[in-house]
Amino acid sequence: MFPVPPPAVDSLHGLALGDAFGDRWFHPPVDEASAEVAGRLVRPGPWHWTDDTAMALVLARHLHCRGEVEPAALAREFAAEYQAVPHRKYGPSMHQVLRAVHAGEDHLAVTGALFGGQGSHGNGAAMRVAPLGAWFADDLGVVAEQAERSARATHAHPEAVAGAQAVALAAALAVRSRGGAAAPRAEFLREVAALLPESEVRSGLRIAARLPAGASVRHAAVVLGSGHLVSAQDTVPFALWSAAGHLDDLVEALWHTVSGRGDMDTTCAVAAGVVAARTGVVGVPAAWLAAQEPLPAL
Repeated sequence: MFPVPPPAVDSLHGLALGDAFGDRWFHPPVDEASAEVAGRLVRPGPWHWTDDTAMALVLARHLHCRGEVEPAALAREFAAEYQAVPHRKYGPSMHQVLRAVHAGEDHLAVTGALFGGQGSHGNGAAMRVAPLGAWFADDLGVVAEQAERSARATHAHPEAVAGAQAVALAAALAVRSRGGAAAPRAEFLREVAALLPESEVRSGLRIAARLPAGASVRHAAVVLGSGHLVSAQDTVPFALWSAAGHLDDLVEALWHTVSGRGDMDTTCAVAAGVVAARTGVVGVPAAWLAAQEPLPAL
């Protein structure tokens, strides 16, 4: 077994909180309850987490056991978790992938065949990866490599890989800033973008970095997307824009992120996983933590 770094634990707890918090706003839809968000009126519990947290837990256990990502084994572990608890709101393509992998098919063949052979560029690889970035934060090159390997367990498309790398690198940078001042939003986003391969995700982060300092959440969501297309390109730039503006305040990061609507469980999971890599869950109301579905031990 390999020891779990404390920042990775913090990131995992933040991710799960964000996932459960964001998912609660689908029922009833946040579009019908904007006054609740504006008034900071939380939804009653219980707050159940979704596939974002389920897959993040699998990834964390995988690293705990192996010390690095082994994509074929990780794909099988994702498939085993899916078979055990399939109701965690997995995306349509993941039902197909995880069932096939569980049946013994090669993960590369399965993921590479999706969408006419281009693979999925969904946000699933990005939603679960923040704790990995916190885990390997001492070496950004390793973060990018391990994030790519984790993405390719389920996603073959380069944009999905870039999305996972962006989130992992953001979490790593958040860890590296512990004990010091947080970088300004634009600087943080530019630093993440500079570490990525050429991609729509990188372009989205550069656009996010150029948004005016006073840009509203709704404006950012319109410009960047907030997960309505459930793609890495449409999810990661907004979620990281929200995180980068609130690196010292997990609660405020969550309220801002959910205000963008879209794929709220995933955008909140990404943003909270990054912010908590720096802050932990310090400052989160006890009532929120009590409402959230508990995490199992690694």
